[in-house]
Amino acid sequence: MFVDSSLESLVDYLPAVEEQPDFDAFWARTLAESPRTDATFEPVDLGLATVTVYDVTFTGWAGQPVKAWFLVPREQPGRPRERLPAIVQYIGYNGGRGIPYEWLTWSAAGYAHLVMDNRGQGGGGKTVSHTADINPAGHGSSAPGFLTNGIESPENHFYRRLITDAVRAVDAIKQAPGVDPERVAILGGSQGGGLALAVAGLRDDVRAAIVDVPFMCHYRRASTVTDAGPYAEIRRWLSGHRDQVELAMRTLSYVDGVNFARRASCPAWFSVALMDTICPPSTVYAAYNHYAGPAQIEVFPYNGHEGGGLYDVPRKFTVLAQTIGRPRGLDA
Repeated sequence: MFVDSSLESLVDYLPAVEEQPDFDAFWARTLAESPRTDATFEPVDLGLATVTVYDVTFTGWAGQPVKAWFLVPREQPGRPRERLPAIVQYIGYNGGRGIPYEWLTWSAAGYAHLVMDNRGQGGGGKTVSHTADINPAGHGSSAPGFLTNGIESPENHFYRRLITDAVRAVDAIKQAPGVDPERVAILGGSQGGGLALAVAGLRDDVRAAIVDVPFMCHYRRASTVTDAGPYAEIRRWLSGHRDQVELAMRTLSYVDGVNFARRASCPAWFSVALMDTICPPSTVYAAYNHYAGPAQIEVFPYNGHEGGGLYDVPRKFTVLAQTIGRPRGLDA
């Protein structure tokens, strides 16, 4: 069953934004405190005949090491190597980079592909993380999960750290062997979609953003229309901290995909599922309708949080071909 407003209402849903006056200054300061440094790429032999895999370490928030996988098609004998268009992929909530065998689609299509790890996540039977979340300042009480981790202030919030990592992952892939740094796209679903929105709003050098059923959007509404998934963590925390509603919403406004969407300029391709109880459709449309750059949205009426799943890969191939190009040799 549909879990939110009708599609006719969602198409025009443009809620008032919750944005602090120092939003831009906050993120400028955050990124200045976490400058780009050189990434390392260590080849790993995994028995793959057509893909080369690198174990990547780059510096994210506060100079802390962040792990990633970098997968690239092997050079073909007798064929000159081109500088490849590249994709940075962000992973969903409580997932990690896992093992490279899970991430072969984009390199099989001829693209260079970096899969960023999620600091401190990767539990719950999902893909494993290899990146620690280190917050020297600590944080106060939180509900189980990550959404209220550091909710007492934007400086300490978990997503300040993870978003910074996501921004620096683009710097990492621009340093990767064989990559064309002028042809980089970003993509992700759920939390990964929220991170892609944040990066699109904080950088002007990515060519496209693919944003599937994004999490991290329109927190106040999300926390009142669903009791599923991570948004329920807000309700749980506020049910105990009854006098802290506005403090919590102020903190979350600094990591809200709606506010990043208003600053984004690269073309974006969203997707939304109308039976999604985890990321309710109105929260997705809030970001989509506020998106400043050109944007399109694919609607899956009878799906939940899985959205289009693998059935949506051909649409993504088309998007990438239009924006960062189709790797040479694939038309032969």
